[in-house]
Amino acid sequence: MNKWIAGARPKTLPAAIAPVAVGTALAGANFHPFLALLALLVSLALQVGVNYANDYSDGIKGTDDNRVGPMRLVASGAAPAHHVKTAAYIALGFGAIVGLILALQTSLWLVAVGAVAIAAAWGYTGGKNPYGYFGFGELAVFVFFGLVATMGTYYAQTGELTLNSLLVAIPMGCLSCALLAINNLRDRAADELVGKRTLAVRLGDASARTAFIALLLTAHISVLLLIKPWTLLTLLVLPMTFSLIKAIRSGANGAALIPLLGKTGKLQLRFAILLALGLLLS
Repeated sequence: MNKWIAGARPKTLPAAIAPVAVGTALAGANFHPFLALLALLVSLALQVGVNYANDYSDGIKGTDDNRVGPMRLVASGAAPAHHVKTAAYIALGFGAIVGLILALQTSLWLVAVGAVAIAAAWGYTGGKNPYGYFGFGELAVFVFFGLVATMGTYYAQTGELTLNSLLVAIPMGCLSCALLAINNLRDRAADELVGKRTLAVRLGDASARTAFIALLLTAHISVLLLIKPWTLLTLLVLPMTFSLIKAIRSGANGAALIPLLGKTGKLQLRFAILLALGLLLS
């Protein structure tokens, strides 16, 4: 069982939890525990599903053969490829079922949104032309684990979309992108060798580091646009942000970036908790 937990990549799960927490906090008096729970389960299922799908697709293509990061189930031989594929189907299928329940409780438009999200989860590294191999992974993460997850959670509980729901979705998207960006920075050299043209490969080492830093700073700056004094609580994580920036600027590479992936996940979760608290107090 431990290998399957590791294969689900727990350090990436803040990307699924954070936007739901923030979207729910923004809903305020319209908070609906059951709908919030459904939104969280969908988000988590999609995150785990895309992680298993990525493990399977990269594994059978040989992309993970020389990877520096955490264990991959297929590439390491810890699990047969078809088992990992089945795990991806189960996670995505669970997300689809829960998403359908959520849609029936709120709006059937969410069925279409969910279908696109599942297709994007599989298409990241799966199929003949995976968009993750052409540098569009960060864009997809921003859309689905930023805009869709945050605004979708808010919409499910309030029945409306507002400017503020967009503004709180931006930092969530940026921090989710930062998780993928540091992951791709770590794997940049190996990905380039096998023809995987991630954004980090396309930008090059120096520019990829600058992009990661820009994502962190944009998350902080975007909160100022809310014009809600209590949301400035997010400034409490600035020391953690600057610590990450310092480590990235120092030239940390390869295996040295692995701890920073976990630290970026912690930053996103703490940022989201403080932002949610600030929204509630406002």
